[in-house]
Amino acid sequence: MSEALTAYAASYPALAAVLPGKTLAALQAIRADAFAQFSAHGFPAPTEEDWRYTNLSALQKKAFTPVLSGINSIDAEWLKPYQLADAWSLVLVDGHFRADLSVLAGLPETVQIMGMADALIHHPQLVMAYLGKAVANNGHGFIAFNTAWFTGGVWVNIPAQQVLEKPIQCLHIATQEGGLATTRNLLVLGENADVQWLETFIGADVNYLSVAVTEAFIGQNAQLTAYKMQCESAKAYHFGGLYIQQAPNARCIHHNFAFGGLLARSDIHSDLQQAAQCELNGLYLGIKRQHIDNHTRINHNQPDGISRETYKGVLADRARGVFQGRVVVAEQAQKTDSNMSNRNLLLSADAEVDTKPQLEIYADDVKCGHGVTVGQLDEKSVFYLQSRGIDEVTARNMLTFAFANEMADKITLPALKALLLGQLLLHFPQRGYVD
Repeated sequence: MSEALTAYAASYPALAAVLPGKTLAALQAIRADAFAQFSAHGFPAPTEEDWRYTNLSALQKKAFTPVLSGINSIDAEWLKPYQLADAWSLVLVDGHFRADLSVLAGLPETVQIMGMADALIHHPQLVMAYLGKAVANNGHGFIAFNTAWFTGGVWVNIPAQQVLEKPIQCLHIATQEGGLATTRNLLVLGENADVQWLETFIGADVNYLSVAVTEAFIGQNAQLTAYKMQCESAKAYHFGGLYIQQAPNARCIHHNFAFGGLLARSDIHSDLQQAAQCELNGLYLGIKRQHIDNHTRINHNQPDGISRETYKGVLADRARGVFQGRVVVAEQAQKTDSNMSNRNLLLSADAEVDTKPQLEIYADDVKCGHGVTVGQLDEKSVFYLQSRGIDEVTARNMLTFAFANEMADKITLPALKALLLGQLLLHFPQRGYVD
């Protein structure tokens, strides 16, 4: 047993006594199962196929400390650039919901939004009807860890026919050196609902572990447009998982932007029922010694499903990127239409990317394909720009920015697009190539 695993196991009984939902027998049983799973297996190891390119040995040596309250003071000016003005926002500080920092004015009365701790008190049966239904504790060690250790999160319940005019932003903030921020979110959309959902991850310039799991349930004919922007501290470890259940004719569009963290992993998994549609877009940028891992899975469980996936990566210095995309077409999922693309740009000889697209097809009447590219900048294009009076550094940054900006152009929220472009400019700061 690793040093960290021993420490987590020893401290858990005292922690369990103060975790949300401690009086709910059903939740306690789920947490106990998760604790047993984590105690037996710990964090994922490279021997597991889905983690073969990501070594978590650093997490085996150090146990992070759960932050038991979110009362830490937050500098409003520091928070302001990340909190979208034209959105309802839910703020989580070190894993705890902060109503005083959140903005919910004008939210329709039929919409339920609250911290997970309050939801377990006021709507326990409804919450427990969904908790753990989109993802199982035995999925891998981070899921079990999240289920056993989560200190908070948010509950969002959108009734049938409800169309929200503004997006809902869930802003995760980590502030503590050596701290553990563990959150569990539940997002439920009724039939014909239409919602935009954005998760943003930021943190102070300290070493911490952020573990966040969101389970989303999209009702029949409903649409979820979701975004994730991960801008964690350069010293942080991040795991974020989104697990989606799509009812017949449900539509999901997800945009995943991964820029921060020393080591960061994102899981995006969706299960599609008949005629459901899923579109996954992603951009990951790695510099210095960052390790950024993206794992996607789309399960076509019934006929007539459509899925599209486009992920792009830019790696510089000694950064390492990972993309593992998997599409599974069940035997009964005839007429499935699926396509996956992963393109990567390496800006240095020491940068590395491991890409593994997978198609598992058990039906015979389908249209499925995938494509992967890994390469450097086109030297002819660099030379062309130089011949027009542009210096080499700026020319290379122009081409790199254009490669990445294709994913930014898919964003329809102006405030979010501005935030994203700001992050791109942090990676490519030379002037002269963006308006």
